[in-house]
Amino acid sequence: MNKTLCGKARRVERSRRAAARVVWTLGIAGLVATGAAVANPAVSQADPSQVEVQPPLPFPIPPMPPELDPGFYRPAQGIVASKQPGEIIAARQVHLAYAAVLPINMDAWQLSFRSTNTRGEPIPAVTTVMKPRTPAVGSRPLLSYQFAEDSLGQYCRPSYLSQVGSIGPLAGSSETTSLFAVPIAAAQMGWAVVVTDTQGPDQAFGAGPLQGQITLDGIRAAENFAPMQLDGADTKVGLTGYSGGALATGHAAELHSTYAPELNIVGVAEGGIPADVRAALKMARGNAGSGIIFAGAVGARREYPALDNLFDNYLTPAGQLMVAAKENLCQVPTSLVLPFVDLDDIFTIPNPFDDPRAVEVMDQIAMGHSVPDMPMFMLHANPDWLLPIAPVNALVDNYCSDPTARVQYLRDHFSEHLTLDVFAIPLFMKFLADRFAGIPAVQGCTIDDAGSVLLAPELWTTLLPQIGPFMLNLLGKPVGE
Repeated sequence: MNKTLCGKARRVERSRRAAARVVWTLGIAGLVATGAAVANPAVSQADPSQVEVQPPLPFPIPPMPPELDPGFYRPAQGIVASKQPGEIIAARQVHLAYAAVLPINMDAWQLSFRSTNTRGEPIPAVTTVMKPRTPAVGSRPLLSYQFAEDSLGQYCRPSYLSQVGSIGPLAGSSETTSLFAVPIAAAQMGWAVVVTDTQGPDQAFGAGPLQGQITLDGIRAAENFAPMQLDGADTKVGLTGYSGGALATGHAAELHSTYAPELNIVGVAEGGIPADVRAALKMARGNAGSGIIFAGAVGARREYPALDNLFDNYLTPAGQLMVAAKENLCQVPTSLVLPFVDLDDIFTIPNPFDDPRAVEVMDQIAMGHSVPDMPMFMLHANPDWLLPIAPVNALVDNYCSDPTARVQYLRDHFSEHLTLDVFAIPLFMKFLADRFAGIPAVQGCTIDDAGSVLLAPELWTTLLPQIGPFMLNLLGKPVGE
């Protein structure tokens, strides 16, 4: 084994150990020790059609964080390699909760499954699948919702934070905690839902193609899981995600035709689109977004040895300290670690992201390598201070140069990155609901500008009917009834 791989292995191991210490520091160590025997039963490695489903944890045993649950999150490599992409390794029933404390009355399971990294190697991945309590009338559609996890610590995964008794909001993953309302609302609409931990076993935040492949394999796993009562590959699937979630969503859309062409993806809705990570890194120099954008580069280096080599050889001591501080943090804390830093100043070479090693990786991470073969709804704020709009405009032009493209692109001129994240949700749900209902998408490409999407009538006609049922769901009403 060469020195680069050995060094990477040591760094990953140090990262895991440090992450475990973070979780213990947050005060769950005693509870975990109490429930360890129950919380980590032997996982099933049966075929997906016969997989044994482990029962949920009894109250008040808290779920194990991924760092302390390797049997499920990191099964033996021989077992992973023996499976096909999307094939289930193990399954267990889980209790979900909003903000980890308000139980949600809905059928839910976690699936450990096999996926593939960007080098074609088998890797383990985990997804959470949810089903409304009401029997489906006809075929039930499947929503694949990609959170903007934007985190480097294992305990930041949606599969862990969505459970009753996890550390929830204390982790600092505001997107996963607050917007868990979206999967609940989708299930209330009668849809099945799959929420995949898209960043892979090493939490490679920023590695878009990897996240796209894991997303598609998560859909395969959901369709292969009998208790979801789906129609297999005939299931109508819609994908949505914003910001970091759009990174996974957009790459999944581009990879669909070559990586998972059997999936019946009828529509994709994405916003706050990281079309060109290199452009985002350049814009982040010295601004409020430098902390979170640089965390994406830190995560991407876990998947791309060329970028890892650049970090190893050219980070300044201050840069090394900054990376070490971020290695195991979730979304909000890592955003707050040294914002307003000029990222060029933490490297010993000028313009580090113009280095051929960085350019090679950033070109692979950039969107636009292929044209999605399904209808797309794309939304971005013109004054977005985190992710520049120019690369999104160029991406749309790239897609629309293909006469088969079906793209609706909307630019909001009043919102910014964080507010549009919330405003976009009803528009995304309406777009996908129309696709599930068989309403044809607009052919060709349309590009529109809006003062604010808040003025769009479909935003309010989609949102308002969901508020009452969601509040009742938080009070224990079965989701979907």
